[in-house]
Amino acid sequence: MIDFELDPELVALRDRVTAFVRDVAIPAEARDTGTHGVDDELRAELQAAARTAGVFAPQVPREWGGLGLDMRSVAVVFEAAGYSVLGPHALNCAAPDEGNMHLLHVVATAEQKERFLAPLAAGDVRSCFAMTEPAPGAGSDPSMLATTATRVDGGWRIDGRKWFITGAEDAAFTICMALAPEGATMFLIDADNPGWHVERVVDSLDRGFAGGHAEVVFDGCVVGDEAVLGAVGEGFRYAQVRLAPARLTHCMRWLGAAQRALDVALDRASEREAFGSKLGELGMVQERIAESVIDIETSRLLIWRCAWALDRGEPARHESSIAKAHVGEAVWRVVDRAVQICGALGVSGDAPLAALLREVRPFRIYDGPTETHRWAIARRTLRQRERAVGEQNGSLAAAGGSGAAGSAAAGGSGA
Repeated sequence: MIDFELDPELVALRDRVTAFVRDVAIPAEARDTGTHGVDDELRAELQAAARTAGVFAPQVPREWGGLGLDMRSVAVVFEAAGYSVLGPHALNCAAPDEGNMHLLHVVATAEQKERFLAPLAAGDVRSCFAMTEPAPGAGSDPSMLATTATRVDGGWRIDGRKWFITGAEDAAFTICMALAPEGATMFLIDADNPGWHVERVVDSLDRGFAGGHAEVVFDGCVVGDEAVLGAVGEGFRYAQVRLAPARLTHCMRWLGAAQRALDVALDRASEREAFGSKLGELGMVQERIAESVIDIETSRLLIWRCAWALDRGEPARHESSIAKAHVGEAVWRVVDRAVQICGALGVSGDAPLAALLREVRPFRIYDGPTETHRWAIARRTLRQRERAVGEQNGSLAAAGGSGAAGSAAAGGSGA
């Protein structure tokens, strides 16, 4: 049973995060002028303030310095953090680091956790996750993985090209997915390894991710056996460990951005007069406001439903696909409506809406395009229905057989 009542301690934490974002993160947005996301100096300053406020690393287990929240609690806190693009960076719960922390906590050895997870959880370094490749390599279809891992004396040689790798510039390490003879395998690779480098940072619509999105090259990148994350050949299984929660936490953060966009539109509709009345008194504006409220509420419920499944130890692939497909589109609609309500102000730099619009549009593609998730949802639903019909027909056949045998026995007895 899903309980929608929030624990008082969680409410208090959410309120602290809300106040931190309002008083610290949003005022700092004017200083966030880098081309590819928040710079390290501002990021460190914000994280120090988050520690002081007691809101740092809410998702990180307590043994690694975090608050140790479960996914349902994370959903509440991440939404509050996402009200500003800088909020997740300040709390050290931004992508891709947040997803990598989870993966390392679940899969890494004790030695790997000390070397990679500890500094990442502390906010001392950034990381990246190198799986996506330029066509015809792995994109929405990970089975097209082209980067190879070949056994050499004492370890592995990795060769390939990755594309749109978020946070790669100035990352301390990467988790690279490569195809070994045994199957897809993950490797932990330090940034100072001479066998890989950032070739360029891609010019993209959004700019909210620290380090931007880069094209990276692995050319004779040699690592030892200790660099293997988990077991050789289990990379796709580990990818599911990371991807279902990571795509859901993306939804949480962007839902906070959608709420901010709606708040900006509500304030404008309450103040701006046109055609003899406030904008908020016009039926067409009210319709857009109502649709946005519905989009936010349904998104929140789908996120909480998936978080509940993850907390129960379920894979939640189906639930996370539903949440991602809906929230990605809903957030875009909310921000777009807010821009429309605010008119010229909405597309100007005098309000945060234009920047939010640039940030949320790519989310309909990141972590799997909406179309890919809808395809996966439909396939799973068709298979579920086929199984249900098969089981139902089997039960009916068994019941019919039992009934015939029973009647024959009864008839024989009566004779």
